[in-house]
Amino acid sequence: MAYGESVLTAAIGMESAPKTSVLLLVSFLVAVCCLAAYLERYRRLVRHINCIPGPATLPIIGNALLINADREELFNRIIASRKLYGRRQGITRIWNGLTPYVLISKAQAVEKILNSTKNIEKGRDYEFLQPWLGTGLLTSPAGKWHQRRKILTPTFHFRILSDFVQVFNKQAAVLAEKLAWEVDNAAGFDCVRYITLCSLDIICETAMGCPVYAQQQSDSEYVRAHEKIGEIMLQRLQKLWLHPDIIFRRTGQYREQQKCLDILHKFSYRMITERRAVIQQNANLQPDVNNNDDDPADGTTQRKQLAFLDLLIEASDEGRLLSDTDIREEVDTFILGGHDTTATSIAWTLFLLGTEPAVQERAVQEIERVMGGAGGGLPTMRELNELRYLEACVKEALRLYPSIPIIGRRLTEDVQLDEHRLPAGTNAVVVVYQLHRDPHVFPNPDKFNPDRFVGSAGSEPRHPYAYIPFSAGPRNCIGQKFGALEAKAVLVAVLRRFRVEAVDRREDLTLYGELVLRSKGGLRPLKPPTMEGLLGGSLLLAKLSKLFTLFSPVTLLLLTAVSGAIYAYNRRRAHVVRAIDKIPGPAGLPIIGNTLHINVDHDEIFNRIIAIRKLYGRIQGFSRAWNGPLPYVMISKASAVE
Repeated sequence: MAYGESVLTAAIGMESAPKTSVLLLVSFLVAVCCLAAYLERYRRLVRHINCIPGPATLPIIGNALLINADREELFNRIIASRKLYGRRQGITRIWNGLTPYVLISKAQAVEKILNSTKNIEKGRDYEFLQPWLGTGLLTSPAGKWHQRRKILTPTFHFRILSDFVQVFNKQAAVLAEKLAWEVDNAAGFDCVRYITLCSLDIICETAMGCPVYAQQQSDSEYVRAHEKIGEIMLQRLQKLWLHPDIIFRRTGQYREQQKCLDILHKFSYRMITERRAVIQQNANLQPDVNNNDDDPADGTTQRKQLAFLDLLIEASDEGRLLSDTDIREEVDTFILGGHDTTATSIAWTLFLLGTEPAVQERAVQEIERVMGGAGGGLPTMRELNELRYLEACVKEALRLYPSIPIIGRRLTEDVQLDEHRLPAGTNAVVVVYQLHRDPHVFPNPDKFNPDRFVGSAGSEPRHPYAYIPFSAGPRNCIGQKFGALEAKAVLVAVLRRFRVEAVDRREDLTLYGELVLRSKGGLRPLKPPTMEGLLGGSLLLAKLSKLFTLFSPVTLLLLTAVSGAIYAYNRRRAHVVRAIDKIPGPAGLPIIGNTLHINVDHDEIFNRIIAIRKLYGRIQGFSRAWNGPLPYVMISKASAVE
């Protein structure tokens, strides 16, 4: 019996062995086919992308070394790439590792990207916002976005925006009181921090119906969490090695991010619960309200209590259309989208008005004419809409310094831009900062001139995608009217009490992109301390001396001689390197310096030299570039030339 069982088992094993082999073979062939299809698709993408002008790349890492810079330098390198490559075509390509980015700054090319009803997927970099925002309106995929946009559009109706003017005025008055503390500060001060807290107060009260008192309690847990999580997400975006979740989850930044998310999400969920209870209570009292709708005070008060969160809860159809998580995602998205962006536009407008006293005086005269002078009351919706010149000042500030300097899209189908094809899978990046400075559209593009948007000048034909401070196309900003109205209300409160004088010069500012466009040190003069490099030669020799006992006397003498020569050479060269690196110029790579920038044909090298002189050291009149270990200093000021 045992023998029979063993024979049967062996037979079954012999039958199953071929089946297993066939299964493995089929699995292997499927895997090979999938890999071949992926490689062919990627090869096609590489072939098309590399036809676009751009900096020279290194194997695998691409241009990662060029863009692996701090936040101040990264923005300058993006702008420099657009100026150095593809100026005529209006597009440039950069490889961040194996991921291609195409930078675009011509209106015709921008229209083909943003006006598409199919290429509306946000760029892959927006995925880093999903732990905070989930898949809200900003980060949601195309299918979900269509449904959400349809639900949310009525919440930005004109009548609802008029209810928020009272909140704008109240928080703007608090801001004016805070700014009054700085009136005697002769050295100037950074206005961005004050305006950002004011905007956070406005956005939280209008979004959630609950003031967070950010201006009075700027060190509160909620405010600090908002500021910190933005820093963490930007750092992750910049550092290629932090992109994979498996690595990022093992860092201290991930733990900090989770703490911030816990604070922010708990606050939002608590607000949802409380506001739902208030809405339910009001619903129970609805008959009484209807019986007293002749009482204007009752009717007005009831209507003005309605917040963005209330509208979402009512639109949720008791969870059938929007769950609590969906509502939280949209509220958090609204707070992020309307907080820093609006604050940045207000700060830049005040700064630019401070650089042009004549423009500022004209804006103040308009406010006095519409509002009735200093004795007038708080602005109403109608009065804010009458401030045409002030609105033009905000528009011109957004042209020069757009709150969102770049807009990303991940292409889901091929796009043809003149002679270049952008294949599906490409990350298209619209560089709004440079799009708005196209001299063919805006003559003398660096000049602050609000008259571009006033009267006949403002109605002149202009490409509809040449000016897009709130994005454009199907996926434009849903809250742009809210932001514009808030900006005017806050500016009115400030300009009725103060005259603004900019201490900084525009050409002295160092711009960088966080979630929004900022200036290093804020909008005020700031001289960071200089740090001298430390020569570590003696420490290096001390460590090497421990190894000398391992070698013979001849080797010891030879190493000593070589080390001494290297040390002497480096010591002699150290002062040269320190002095040259203090001169403005593009960031260099180890050993090869800026060779990749200038390693081009003779037709392009001249344009690169001119571009470097325009980008760096404009005030001083000279720039530097490293060709390997050799420094070159380019001079274009008469006094320096002499």
